[in-house]
Order: sequence, then C-alpha cells, then structure tokens
Amino acid sequence: MSPATHEALRLTGIPKGTRANLAHFDADIPAVLAEQLHAYGLVPPHAIQVLRQQPLTVVLCEQVELALEHEIAHRIWVEATP
Repeated sequence: MSPATHEALRLTGIPKGTRANLAHFDADIPAVLAEQLHAYGLVPPHAIQVLRQQPLTVVLCEQVELALEHEIAHRIWVEATP
C-alpha cells in the first residue's frame, strides 16, 4: 500500500470545521504580510482549524482565533488532516 498523498488547497477552499496543517503561502505574497502572518502564529506546518468562511475566514491557531480577509486567506495553502 502506498502512503497517502496530501494535496495542498487554498484556505478559502476548505469547509468550516476542517482541521489542516499550513503548507505554504503564495510565492508572490508581500514580505510584510508574510511577517504579520508569522507573528500571528500562522507558520507552516502549524495545525489550524477553520471556524468560519463567511463573512471572513476565521481560523483557530494555537488557541487563538484569527479573522482573515478572503484576499489574504486565498494566499494561504493548507493540507487537510484526517
């Protein structure tokens, strides 16, 4: 049996309640934004859980709820965990 492969998905594309590991950010994300996301604890491969997708994407990361605009959440790639 071959090992399961995990496909990276945009954070905005996974449903509420999903647990995932941060995979990476878009390559063209501004350095300042990447630094801000790191400061909030969004550092690959940290685990997160999607709490809401509308009107903002809200994730739980290390017991902290973070609300992200969709434009920012769309630049974050994750891998769903079982």
